[in-house]
This record gives sequence, structure tokens and C-alpha cells, in this order.
Amino acid sequence: MPQAASYHQFADLRGFPGAPNLINVFSNAGFLLVGLFALFTLVRQHALLFASSADARPYLIFFGAVTLIAFGSGYYHWQPSNESLFWDRLPMSLAYMAFSAAVVADRINARAGNGWLLAILLVVGLASLVYWYWSEANGHGDLRFYVLVQFYPVLALPVIALTFPDYRYVPGRYLAWIIAWFLVSKLLEHFDHEIFALSGQLISGHSLKHLASAVAAWMVLRMLTRSSGRSVKSVTSEPG
Repeated sequence: MPQAASYHQFADLRGFPGAPNLINVFSNAGFLLVGLFALFTLVRQHALLFASSADARPYLIFFGAVTLIAFGSGYYHWQPSNESLFWDRLPMSLAYMAFSAAVVADRINARAGNGWLLAILLVVGLASLVYWYWSEANGHGDLRFYVLVQFYPVLALPVIALTFPDYRYVPGRYLAWIIAWFLVSKLLEHFDHEIFALSGQLISGHSLKHLASAVAAWMVLRMLTRSSGRSVKSVTSEPG
């Protein structure tokens, strides 16, 4: 499953001399704003938001990765290639894995999700990108590992929520909104050219994909800072 060369052919190529693909580059600002604001909020309100410092760990990694997406994706759209795409996808994969570990920690086992499982999933996310890049460099590109990392949580996390109904941080309704915005972003990405044409070349589907993905990350912060429904979990978090 090699990376199609057509993936790099975006609808909106507008820019200025020395600043190519301007809107696709700067539409990543949403990641930077959400990521930095979330990190500031989590650090400032740490004791209020989390029952233990270990519970904050996957979310700090998640929002750190969201912040880095702004730079990785901006770099990729500045100069689209498989080489720059690696730096676009790397923080994404870390964000997927960190959020998956956070759900496991909340719904199943805090010690695992905040500790050894978090570490394993982050390594898996990194390995999926290293393997893809290595396979492309050796002439037999294979995206299947990365696709698994990207889409498996969309299937697994709702099953976890249904199987383990008690929670402290991740209500099912917020999980549904987060996944919904992620899926919307993938649809916008898929119909990049069609949306660009329908909007009268005002904005492309890929630029809107960046904004929808940033909204998904914002929903994670909104979930953590919600004023009601803080917890229905009867057990305390284990130290990580």
C-alpha cells in the first residue's frame, strides 16, 4: 500500500513568492492555538482537572503533539513530499496513541493507560511512521501500519466506552463528538478538489480539514474542563 503521488496534489496552490500553498500552510494555526491554550490550561488547573498527576500525562502528550502538528503540517504544505509528510504525520500518530491511552486509563486501568501502555502505544505510533518511510525509501511503500494506527482507535474506543461504562474524564457523548469531528476532517480531506470548486475557489477541503481536526482537539479540552458530569466512577485512580 504505497503512498500515492497524487496525495501531494492539493486543490489550493495559491501563494506568494517565497510562500507557497499559503492557505493550506496557515490553516494549521488552529492546531497551534488549541494546543498551546490547552497546555496552559492543563498546567494552570492541574489540581482541579485531574485526580492525580498521572492522569494528566497522556493529555499533556496529546496536546503537545497537537501543537507540533501545526509545525509539521505547515512544513509539509510548504514543500509537499514524502520526506516532509513524515513530519506531518509523526505528531498526528503520537496524538492518536496518547488519546487512546487516556481512554484506556479512564475506562479500564489507570496504571496501564497512564504508564506502560502509554509508552508502548507511543512507540507503536512512531514505529508506524518509521516503517512507512523506510518502505517508501526502499521502493515498496506500505502505509498499512500507519493506517491501522490512525483508524483503529475510531473502532476500538467506542467499544471500550460501551464495554466499560464507568468514567471520570471521558463521557461517551464527548468521545462521540471527538470521533465525529475526526471523521468529518477525513471527508473534507477526501473531497479537497470538489469543495474548492463548490466554494468558488474560496477555500479547499484540505484547509477545512485542518480546522475540523483542530475542533476535534478542542473537544478534548472541552471534555476535560466541562463544569458538570465530572465523574461517575466509583474507584480512585491508581498512581501511574
